[in-house]
Amino acid sequence: MSPSFRVAAIPTKVAEMVRSSMRSPGYGHPAHAEVATGYGPCRHCLRDFEVGKDRRILFTYDPFHGIEPLPLPGPIFIHQEECERFPGQRDLFPEDLRTHRLTVVAYGDGRRVLSEDYVEDGKVEAVIARLLQRENVKYLHVRDTEAGCYDFRMERG
Repeated sequence: MSPSFRVAAIPTKVAEMVRSSMRSPGYGHPAHAEVATGYGPCRHCLRDFEVGKDRRILFTYDPFHGIEPLPLPGPIFIHQEECERFPGQRDLFPEDLRTHRLTVVAYGDGRRVLSEDYVEDGKVEAVIARLLQRENVKYLHVRDTEAGCYDFRMERG
């Protein structure tokens, strides 16, 4: 039986703070709002941006905050308008991301990279299951393969 998983989008509290302050959490760097020139996804709702229509905010985010002592900040986008956080239901993968080229990074203790797997056909569940069966894997990060940026964290469900 495959281990279940849960997707963890950025917290609503973080998205609300960025929208109201237009500053990056923990860093205070100015955030930047613009009409979407790329597909995304929004790191809060995990839906793709509608290019030329949706407004998005770019800001610096540390996906390891509160999980690991060493930061690794990078750029991410969220919708400028309020959106509903992706529901962290068991075994539910964001549909919009199935069309993206993804890199699934498995982390062990101390933010140690144990594996990087590439998914180009949308069939990510087999990769997730194989990685989460490893006892030394604490969590996974899903990243955009082309841009290299962080999309979301995955945990055992």
